[in-house]
Amino acid sequence: MSAAEHAPRSRGRRPDMWSLVILAGFAIVVVFLIYPLFDIFRYSFLDKVTATFSMSNWKAFFSKAYYLRAFWHSILIAILTTFFSMVLGIPLAFFTTRYRIRGTNLLNTLSVLALLSPTFIGAYSWITMLGRNGFLRLLFQSVGINLPPIYGAFGIVLADSLQYYPFISLMTAGALMTIDRSLEEASENLGARSVKTFFSVTLPMVMPSVTGGALIVFMMSLSNFGTPMIIGGNYLVLPTLAYNLYTSEISQTPGMASTVSIILMLCASVVIVLQQWVSSRRKYASMLVNRPIVKRLKGVKSFLAHLLCYGIVFCSTLPLAVIVYYSFRKTSGPVFQPGFSLDSYRQIFFDVPKTVTNSFLYSLVAVLLIASVGTLLGFVIARKRNAAVSVLDPLLMIPYMVPGTVLGIGFIVAFNRPPIMLSGTATIIILTYFIRRLPYSVRSAASILKQIDPALEEAGINLGSPPGRTFRTVTLPLMQGGIISGAIMSWVTSMNELSASILLYVGKTMTMPIKIYLSVADGYFGTASAMSTILLVVTGVSMFIVTKYFNRGSETFISA
Repeated sequence: MSAAEHAPRSRGRRPDMWSLVILAGFAIVVVFLIYPLFDIFRYSFLDKVTATFSMSNWKAFFSKAYYLRAFWHSILIAILTTFFSMVLGIPLAFFTTRYRIRGTNLLNTLSVLALLSPTFIGAYSWITMLGRNGFLRLLFQSVGINLPPIYGAFGIVLADSLQYYPFISLMTAGALMTIDRSLEEASENLGARSVKTFFSVTLPMVMPSVTGGALIVFMMSLSNFGTPMIIGGNYLVLPTLAYNLYTSEISQTPGMASTVSIILMLCASVVIVLQQWVSSRRKYASMLVNRPIVKRLKGVKSFLAHLLCYGIVFCSTLPLAVIVYYSFRKTSGPVFQPGFSLDSYRQIFFDVPKTVTNSFLYSLVAVLLIASVGTLLGFVIARKRNAAVSVLDPLLMIPYMVPGTVLGIGFIVAFNRPPIMLSGTATIIILTYFIRRLPYSVRSAASILKQIDPALEEAGINLGSPPGRTFRTVTLPLMQGGIISGAIMSWVTSMNELSASILLYVGKTMTMPIKIYLSVADGYFGTASAMSTILLVVTGVSMFIVTKYFNRGSETFISA
């Protein structure tokens, strides 16, 4: 048989482009996710002294009050934060979707800005307001009101609730705008008051969205490192415990830090399964033939509704305004002086310009990776439904349930020895950003593809265009909005990353969130405020671009 006859068969056996993308997806998950997490799992069963298999770390965790106290603190903080986020988020969603509230778009923008701002910024801001010499504390004391200490559980729950409630308000608002109002009208026609109708009809109908938002809040609060580290004082939770244990075990086998990390992941997994079980217990669907209408309130009712909505958003936005204000205050070292100046900004750009450059550079490189890899993986997940993709899809979502502290410990343990030595380099921080934010781009690309008819791609292939060229010339331009919005949100969250990078940085790879945290710890509030303001401006501009030009902001925010 001639070589010419062999050629078509060889080409037929050659893997196509999308098979290589699926293979690359598995390689990324294995190397940058499963491998580090397996190392954490392995170290949790190793004895510190002998490095042999042992249950000593697990026995120590469940037998010592010090560790158990941190565990129950985490659960309590997450439950309280979720509860108060629902108390704030559900009423805000209800009134802004069912009644004419002036400035609804402004309220939504401000609440999302608070949501996307770094958690440690809000925590630091509450210290300036309600700390031992905070101006709000002194103001209340002047009228005879003594507020509870901000350090500890109260401060963590306050800061987290006012930051995370938009997860619930956004998801609940979306559900409230789509339910069938005839069900509510039937309840009212049977004599039920508006309040009873809300709790017996409306709320059960939007319960999947409420529990979905509550799950995100619980997970974010459970894994939050920045807020309890800055405002927690001696109130230990699992993320700060894991960090403290790792830094104390840095010259040893990180057994206890790994054990705490595994327990933190198990808690997150249990909550996800529980939420899915609760959502599947009842049927919530309606016919969607009679959409809700926006009503106009009058008199006292209108005033109270506006007061409630603006009051909630004001409280969540106040910390950001305080940060911006203090960034322009005149300083002398760590002490604020009367008057205003640009001293804090001058200090940033002349004393620590490398820190600012690192934040922008690392985030930009990570986002280029995220956007390119996430777009390709999003395509195969949306278009190539086979056994391999069915396995890859849930694996790519694992970073959602892995706290940053856990991933940071996993990376430094896994990549601190041959064959991959990355510790102390910028590469390890960039790769952490990449794997943590990759699901955002994958989901954003997959979502936009659901709105694009596959017939457009099939037409290109039928006309003789190879799959790769069809993707580049037909599909990619149609996906542009989803790709860019996902990339911008990935960039914002990478710029604000603290929990993983604080474990991975060295002096030359310090980023702005790390410098802010260290400045707060050292009492240099002016410098911390100036860098925080820069991050807030980046966040605000990015959010404006997404919502104005790509109209896909809300979906990405919910994923953040």
